[in-house]
Amino acid sequence: MQNKQENNNGLKTGQKTDPMSLAMDAANKAALRGEVPVGAVIVNGATGEVLAVAGNKTMELKDPTAHAEMLAIREAAKVLDSERLINCDMYVTLEPCPMCAQAISFARIRRLYYGADDPKGGGVDNGARVFAAPSCHHKPEVYGGIREGEAGKMLKDFFESKR
Repeated sequence: MQNKQENNNGLKTGQKTDPMSLAMDAANKAALRGEVPVGAVIVNGATGEVLAVAGNKTMELKDPTAHAEMLAIREAAKVLDSERLINCDMYVTLEPCPMCAQAISFARIRRLYYGADDPKGGGVDNGARVFAAPSCHHKPEVYGGIREGEAGKMLKDFFESKR
């Protein structure tokens, strides 16, 4: 099936644990690196096995597409050796932006669980609402507000420390 290898967050792929806790941990690690604290995790929806864990790395990689969701999708696709992440679920600490929402659709992710809403930059329940567009070919099930207070506080504290 898949090799158990260590990913860039020190977690062995295939290990089972609470995905949103892993996403929060990845977001905290991103903040410590000076990145906007967003973390994402992709799990096999049938088994709960962790396929990918990522935090934002846009500044570190000098890559505007290095959002946690994009990095997690890339990592999970490598683990599964497939561009389609069918039957996979994503957990992310912040509502995905339009770019990430479109990538989630293209990857055919089954379910999206997210923490805090993003009224300014969101692409799921706010802003562009990518999954509601007639051009969207795959719409995952979406569950927002997972540990919303904790995720929102982490973002608020991060941006207040930058002022």
